[in-house]
Amino acid sequence: MKFIHRLGFYLGGFSIGLVFLMFFLSGKKTSCSYGPNARVLKNISTKSLIINPKIQSQLQALNLDSLSLDEALKKGDVNFSKSETKLDRCKRYFIEYNSIEIFIENCEKEATILNLISNK
Repeated sequence: MKFIHRLGFYLGGFSIGLVFLMFFLSGKKTSCSYGPNARVLKNISTKSLIINPKIQSQLQALNLDSLSLDEALKKGDVNFSKSETKLDRCKRYFIEYNSIEIFIENCEKEATILNLISNK
């Protein structure tokens, strides 16, 4: 069999496989969060978020709403050098997004915002 025929069969099977995967995986909520930053942010976003009244007043003073806070918790960068990851019970993470810095405590069932800083 010539090389061109083998290449044609390979590309035909590969394209059928791609269509098959697109058809079956199109409606599923699949994600690949393999890096440490993505794993921490995904873990925090799956838990209930507790915002105490002090942080709520800071959000209002900085003209930030809960959507911008949610976006920061989903798209932010975790600064592991400022985070406290060696704790036994609840780990504390320092998340930076644009001009917002969030210090959050990630426990087993809930995540609590400890501090919020804006560099505007």
